[in-house]
Amino acid sequence: MKNNLKKNLMKRLKPVLILCLLAVFLFAYLYAASTQCEWTKIEKIVAVGDVHGDYDSFVKILRGTGLIDNLGHWTGGKTHLVQIGDVMDKGDNARGILDLIMRLETEAEKAGGKVHMLLGNHEELNITGYAFDNPGYVTLKQFKSFLPDRYIRKQEKIFRKKMSKSHPREAHSDSSIDNNLDKYWEDFHREVTRKDKHPARRQYTISFNTIYGRWLIKQNAVIKINDTIFVHGGIHQRFSTKKLKEINNRLRLELKDYRWAAITSGKPNIDERNRLIVYVSEGPLWFRGLAQYRGKDWETVVDTILLNLKAQNIVIGHTPQINKKDMKRFGGKIWIIDTAISETFRSSGGFLSALIIENGKFSRKYDF
Repeated sequence: MKNNLKKNLMKRLKPVLILCLLAVFLFAYLYAASTQCEWTKIEKIVAVGDVHGDYDSFVKILRGTGLIDNLGHWTGGKTHLVQIGDVMDKGDNARGILDLIMRLETEAEKAGGKVHMLLGNHEELNITGYAFDNPGYVTLKQFKSFLPDRYIRKQEKIFRKKMSKSHPREAHSDSSIDNNLDKYWEDFHREVTRKDKHPARRQYTISFNTIYGRWLIKQNAVIKINDTIFVHGGIHQRFSTKKLKEINNRLRLELKDYRWAAITSGKPNIDERNRLIVYVSEGPLWFRGLAQYRGKDWETVVDTILLNLKAQNIVIGHTPQINKKDMKRFGGKIWIIDTAISETFRSSGGFLSALIIENGKFSRKYDF
């Protein structure tokens, strides 16, 4: 009798649950529709490439281009700053960069300027909870910076308890505790990286998404300022026929779904058959064709893409260039501003750079 009642109740509730789910997706679309992604008559734009957790280098570039003062406050006036994506991973201080960008976003707005934090594939990886699947992406310091304080205290309490049992003499020495605690976190981080279902991964993902993931999903993946398109990876020809707002709205919708799945340990409602942008190799966060391919055929493709977008240039990151000549492609129709800025890549020839577009003229700045 009870089982039949439960079955009947579930049958009645199922349509209601489906309607609620559809309402959530509709709300996401309606919310996203209000997000502006095109601007005109902007006199000055400063675009910065992938910084991968290198807070100090990012600040140097912002100071060197006159966008912030020595205290880190906005001095760029009506300038538009574009950070092309990939603030996350490989370096240690992604949180510091995100905090700075979030504050500058407000300060620039008050001064008549604008800060655009575009989504990169590494932001996508952290929002959706897959960053740990790639060894070396989430560093120990980044890992700890996004963990909840209560979780860190709990783990360190466990460490001290073990320490007092196994090394009673050392347990009361501050220097010994500090040294052993550093090693404990290194081992713990290694274990988290190695084990797919380690509970600390979910702690990290939930904590990251509470503030930063929520804010990042509100940002755009592709924008147009004057006659120039800015996007992290690139625009494939099949995406060039779509409106920018449509691309941004769809990505935002998919990321909301994947974010919720990551937080609840569930499965995304949008499966691989319905996924159009998230983790799609030809999507705007991952596509490398504009940075890698050459020849007359591809020049024709680039011209077609620009014609479809009604643009003159495309600025991208994602694919590092350590030769300054390679930053400018197809006669300046394509500009690549990922110059391996992060200290992590400096030994491989990376360097600090910024692209400045003033009154329609493109220039590069390296002396920071």
